[in-house]
Amino acid sequence: MKETFYITTPIYYVNDVPHIGHAYTTIACDALARWNRMLGKRVFFLTGTDEHGEKVQKTAAAKGLSPRELADQVVTNFEGLTPALTISNTGFIRTTSLRHYASVQDLFRKSLANGDIYLGDYEGWYCVPDEAYWTELQLADGNCPTCGRPVEKRKEPSYFFRLSKYQEPLLDYYRSHPSFIRPESRRNEVVAFVEGGLNDLSVSRTSLSWGIPVPEAPGHVIYVWYDALTNYITGLGYPVPTTEFGTFWPADIHMVGKDILRFHAVYWPAFLMSAGIAPPLGVFAHGWWTVEGQKMSKSLGNVIDPYEMVRKYGADAFRYFLLREVSFGLDGDFSERELIKRANSELADKLGNLLNRSLGMLGKYFAGVVPSPAPPEPADAVLANCGREVVPAVAAAMDEVALHKALGAILDLVTKGNEYVQSMQPWALAKDPSMRARLGTVLYNALEASRVAALLMAPFTPTAAQRLWEALVPGGGPVENARIDREGAWGGLAAGATLPQACIVFPKIEV
Repeated sequence: MKETFYITTPIYYVNDVPHIGHAYTTIACDALARWNRMLGKRVFFLTGTDEHGEKVQKTAAAKGLSPRELADQVVTNFEGLTPALTISNTGFIRTTSLRHYASVQDLFRKSLANGDIYLGDYEGWYCVPDEAYWTELQLADGNCPTCGRPVEKRKEPSYFFRLSKYQEPLLDYYRSHPSFIRPESRRNEVVAFVEGGLNDLSVSRTSLSWGIPVPEAPGHVIYVWYDALTNYITGLGYPVPTTEFGTFWPADIHMVGKDILRFHAVYWPAFLMSAGIAPPLGVFAHGWWTVEGQKMSKSLGNVIDPYEMVRKYGADAFRYFLLREVSFGLDGDFSERELIKRANSELADKLGNLLNRSLGMLGKYFAGVVPSPAPPEPADAVLANCGREVVPAVAAAMDEVALHKALGAILDLVTKGNEYVQSMQPWALAKDPSMRARLGTVLYNALEASRVAALLMAPFTPTAAQRLWEALVPGGGPVENARIDREGAWGGLAAGATLPQACIVFPKIEV
């Protein structure tokens, strides 16, 4: 097993405030980072902000601010996602930092020195919202083929990157690394795009001042995507040969929205190949969110504020809904009504109910002391087998980046735990003194199902999982320090431990 794991979010533009899309990507990365830590790996998890480019310059001008003043104001909204959403990122990168300037210019110099960057003139179409260049043939009815908005005709001196030179190296890399682009449908799109032929890419601007200067070329600033993508190595210390860079690069997963996949799966590996740096190992493109069936937009007033969702429902319920509601990789539809429904029916009525009814009976019949289980009967063995199977099932889903499947497997164990309690009827067993050993075994198994579920929920609902863990493993410390392979083994509940009589972790959300 690989002993390290490096995951990144895209860096977020500071011309706006955080919305559900930012939260979704960040939460997904956090779940994967936490999971890999619990596998015993050394993990580096990077997020940050993209503070250069025409969009930022225009937004700042409209507000009567300098671009840096705007960035300094807005960056706190994105930094604040870490505590608000219970995010465990290792680093936070700003593209206006001096270390990032050094990183981008070093990468640029390497390609300039080997002839992969050359000076020419750019004439073509530019989409300001996407910061993307397009040829006449690529336009869709005269508009940007990605966002559908109008494009502008541009003509200016520009440095170009020889992207055309890397068409075959990229295709070779895709073939030798079949899981580099996921999900599969997105991989097929990228391969078809590259097979269709690549044009050299303009990587500098003279009509823009807000950006990183091209080395030794006054008046030129580096293309914002070249600048932004380089953050993934800046965050590890590049161009200084740091321990972090040597340990964690190449990245395991760049998590991105499907609209920016081409920049990450085509341009970024080509830039790195040119500079003699290994490309990343994987890019995963997830889908977009609509709201109540409608596209999110300021004009409709339906932009979902993650801070507001946390205030109303708590970070755990919000995290759980986003990762459970939709097959990861596909588009999803956000509804507060559905969030409440899932939180109540799955977190409160299933996971919370299994633990609380078991703790309550343990307190009533055994003074809160966990009994030793007797040799299993058939029903016990069925639940125990489910408990043993859930860890590899969740592990397989996480390897697949199928976060919804992982949560589904955990909920299946919880459902079977509740069904087990209902069929064993410990309240009836308690009436017969001769069945005391049997009663103890039933309660042990129900609590053990809760313990395994609490462990596996830690990457997804970290605050709630910690409270569950403290109730079931007194003195067990942070659940995030537990090892999946060790604490995930069935039968780990300590007989003789004294547990609380209740643990209300998921209170019902009142409509």
